[in-house]
Amino acid sequence: MEKPFSQACENNKAPILAVLQRVFAPCRSVLEIGSGTGQHAVHFAPRLPQLRWQPSDVPENLPGIEQWREAEPAPNLLRPIALDVRAPHWGVAPVDGLFTANTLHIMPWSAVQAFFAGLPGVLASGGVLAVYGPFNYGGAYTSASNARFDQWLKARAPHQGIRDFEAVAELAAGAGLALWEDNAMPANNRLLVWRRNA
Repeated sequence: MEKPFSQACENNKAPILAVLQRVFAPCRSVLEIGSGTGQHAVHFAPRLPQLRWQPSDVPENLPGIEQWREAEPAPNLLRPIALDVRAPHWGVAPVDGLFTANTLHIMPWSAVQAFFAGLPGVLASGGVLAVYGPFNYGGAYTSASNARFDQWLKARAPHQGIRDFEAVAELAAGAGLALWEDNAMPANNRLLVWRRNA
C-alpha cells in the first residue's frame, strides 16, 4: 500500500519546524492531535531530539501514519494512537507540549470546543500549545485565497470552515491558556502559540 501524501505538509514542514524548535525547546513530551498522513511527525521528531513525539488521529488514519513511521523511524517517535477529542477522557499521559496542524477548520465547531475543554486534562501546567492553520481576524478573511478555501471547505462539508481567531482565543482562555505568539506563516496561515498558566 502506498503511503498517504499531503503536498501541503511538504510545503509547510520547514517553516513550522523553525517555530517549534523555539517554542518547544523547554518541552520533553509532545502530543500531536490529528497527525493526518504522518509526514509532520516523521519530519519533526528527529529534529526535536529532546522530545518524545506522540502522533494521534482517528483510527482510520493510523495505518498511514505507521507507514511513514516505519519508513522514517526515529528513536523518539512513538507509535500512533487513536484519539477522539470529543471523548470525555483522552486516555493519554500528561504532556508539556501539544501540537495540531490544519485540524480546527476540518473539525465541527463542537469538536473544536471539546478540544480546548479537554486540554487541561492533558497539558501540564506551564505547557505549550501550538496550533497551525488559517484563521480569520475581526470576522474577515486575511486573503482572497483564504476566502476561496473557506468556500471550498463549506461546499465539501457544511460543518467545516476557517475559524475566527477571537472565538478560538476565547476557548483557549477558558482552558487557562495565555497567548504567547501569533506567527505569520507562508500561504496565509498562522502558527498560534499558547502557554498554560502555571
